[in-house]
This record gives sequence, structure tokens and C-alpha cells, in this order.
Amino acid sequence: MSPREKIESYLVRLGLSYQEASPGTWVVSDAARGVHNLIVALVDSHIMLRMNVMEVPARGREKLFEELLRLNAADLVHGAYGIEGRSVILIDTLDAEGIGLEEFEGTLDAIGLAVAQHYRVLSPYREHV
Repeated sequence: MSPREKIESYLVRLGLSYQEASPGTWVVSDAARGVHNLIVALVDSHIMLRMNVMEVPARGREKLFEELLRLNAADLVHGAYGIEGRSVILIDTLDAEGIGLEEFEGTLDAIGLAVAQHYRVLSPYREHV
């Protein structure tokens, strides 16, 4: 089974709601797992999982960045927070060749759990429109 077929089979077996955005790239949303618009992309021999968490605020950026570094160091099982353009993202990379269903599912669950657990910590940095 090719890595692309493997990922699609995992998405189906886990009962996830997803859409193929382009060949090798899926957009996954699953309220029960706490993921919304999670990008799953096959890049070379790696699976990249990326989810937009929030916009970087105009004020208080330094405190937010410090908090994200603390969370990366002490509280994330899978992945890390990062900045992409004006967005705070949560990103993880997996080996496409050796990944099993349990590892893939564990990563999805860890991302959803991190977003849920960190909401209270990060919400004060959100700009209210």
C-alpha cells in the first residue's frame, strides 16, 4: 500500500470527516477529537499535520510567544506551536513509511487535546473583533 493509500485508509477507518484538497492533502474536521480544518499532507516520505490555532495579536505578542515556548517545552506530547505568517499553528511531522494506525490516531488525539487544554491559556491573547 502506498503512503497516500495508507493515510486515506486511516482516515476512513477512524471515521473522520475529511475532504481531499489536492492529491496527497486532506482537510480533516472531527469535533469529537477537537480538530477543525486540520491539514494532513503527504510531503515526500513524511506526513505533515498542521492546524491553525489563532491569529497573532497586534499587542502582547512577546508574552504570547513566551507562553507558546513554555507549552512546547512542558506540555506537548506531539508536535509544536509555531508562527506562520500572522497565524499561530500547531504542527507535527510523522514518518509516512513506518506509521501505524495507532500512532496516526494518537497524534490526532494529542493535537485535539492540546488545543482544548491550551484554550484557556491562549484565549487572553486572542484579539476580539
